[in-house]
Amino acid sequence: MTKSSPPRPRVALYGHDTCGLGHLRRNLALAAALRAGDERPDVLVVTGSPAAQRFERPEGVELLVLPTITKDGSGRYEAGALDVPLEVVVGLRSAVLTGALAAWQPDLLVVDKVPRGFHGELEPALEDLRTRGGTRVVLGLRDVLDGPATARREWQRDGGEAALDRWYDEVWVYGDPAVHDVRADLGLPPHLARSTRFLGYLADGRRHGVEPVGRAGERTVLAAVGGGVDGADLTRALLATPLPPRTRLVLLPGPFAAADLLADLDRAERARTDLDVVAFTDAFPDWAADADAVVCMGGYNTVAEVLATSTPALVVPRTRPRREQLVRARAMSRRGMLDHLTDPDPAALADWIARAVRGDVHHAAARRRSPLDGLRAVQHRAGHLFRTPTSPRTESRRAS
Repeated sequence: MTKSSPPRPRVALYGHDTCGLGHLRRNLALAAALRAGDERPDVLVVTGSPAAQRFERPEGVELLVLPTITKDGSGRYEAGALDVPLEVVVGLRSAVLTGALAAWQPDLLVVDKVPRGFHGELEPALEDLRTRGGTRVVLGLRDVLDGPATARREWQRDGGEAALDRWYDEVWVYGDPAVHDVRADLGLPPHLARSTRFLGYLADGRRHGVEPVGRAGERTVLAAVGGGVDGADLTRALLATPLPPRTRLVLLPGPFAAADLLADLDRAERARTDLDVVAFTDAFPDWAADADAVVCMGGYNTVAEVLATSTPALVVPRTRPRREQLVRARAMSRRGMLDHLTDPDPAALADWIARAVRGDVHHAAARRRSPLDGLRAVQHRAGHLFRTPTSPRTESRRAS
């Protein structure tokens, strides 16, 4: 009788995803990296994004989509599809999370950004996993959360320090402290600062090998505004930006762009020969590498994917309601990793694009000096945690 191989580790990746695509895209990149590691864990990605099914995912990765939450015109959270009070949806999401994680019994849970989950929805599940034992719990943080004062105020309001003390083994920061140190923003005490590991940007390893975006005899400017929730100003400015000869604009307005903006884009695309509008793609990393220049907003995933290329990039960050993108763009611009522009003015955009496609803008050297192998670092760190279980229950529970 041959000895059966040990069961593969189990991972759960949680992102609350109230709007936009940032948490989902980051967790899908982490899932793909973990699956490519030596342990090849089975991965459950838990998300609140209604766009989750649009993205390809590797074999061995499953999605659990929570009831959706969105923001109204004033920035207040409310139920997404259901016509019920917010607290009802949060309670439903919390019950789903608790039941799903109890059934899944992950060896590793990675929570994106919010240590207690959206409005505390993850707390019962965290407490249950702590009681059961056998699950390593990690908080994953992007390089910048917000302006320092706002980040610390929200961290203290939400009880971040107490949550880390009670439920978490480590903090992973997907960035470089030499560019921006989130520990200082949050005011982490020494014992939590010591358990915080900077793994580098989740940059290298996110390409899919798709067809290039460029055309023979033309130069390509690739423009992206993330999910499209707050990209209308930049999108309209790009439509009004004159392009150099033999240059075309490939514009990604995002799946959540407003209907009136999409109608304007459709009319512009039919009237122009130098404009292509692509409503949705997950090929941005490949297209960015192939383009002659990139103009984009300053969300974490978009910027990380640009950093993995040698393509010159201009970041036009949003500044409301969070200053995260502005802080990131300024910090990276100071180090020569990209350029940034705080106002999407067509004349300024035209000037930068003209210089970039001429070859007068250079960012590659500064990027090569940055730690861009965060996905590989996640593989190694997760492998270490798989090999150091919290209790014997991790080894025995699969037979139960």
